[in-house]
Amino acid sequence: MEVDYALQKSKAVLPTKRYEHVERVTETALKLAERYQADSYNVGIAAALHDYAKHMDKSLLQHWIETAIDIPKDLIHYHHELWHGPVGAKMIQHWFMIENRDILNAVRWHTTGRAGMGLVEKVVFLADYIEPGRQFDAVYKARELAQQDLDQACQYALKQSILFLIGKKQPIYPDTFQAYNELTRSIKKDGGN
Repeated sequence: MEVDYALQKSKAVLPTKRYEHVERVTETALKLAERYQADSYNVGIAAALHDYAKHMDKSLLQHWIETAIDIPKDLIHYHHELWHGPVGAKMIQHWFMIENRDILNAVRWHTTGRAGMGLVEKVVFLADYIEPGRQFDAVYKARELAQQDLDQACQYALKQSILFLIGKKQPIYPDTFQAYNELTRSIKKDGGN
């Protein structure tokens, strides 16, 4: 599968506005991949397919969560906006025969993050957060950090997401806390702020 073909697959199932977001994420992710020497093929495919399940029927996503062996069942108790990452990863594995763990993990955790994120996962996670169509206060600093240090940029994005959800009195998926905690410990150990 090539990136253009993956983009076509996303375009077939997404509304125009969401597909345009996917294009911007893919472009941003490929730039970050070059900057941080991540595998551009894996990054491109993951970015092109990261929102594949985003606009699918909620009941279909719930069915996948309930029946897939390796999707955590507790996901059902969190906002359905989180469902499309893990379900999308299973769908692209099943329908497109993608077995590459870097691609599948990047799609699966692009919304929540997780402890132990690999380079491809971090790049796609951050690209989704900072793509040029995003306009909110924290994105500007995240874009600046993205040019300096990938871990600090991811940690900042996670922190801002946690603060946003707390402000909305929304539950926060545990993987997000774990990703934030791990990156914070790593940055402090390496002498960062």
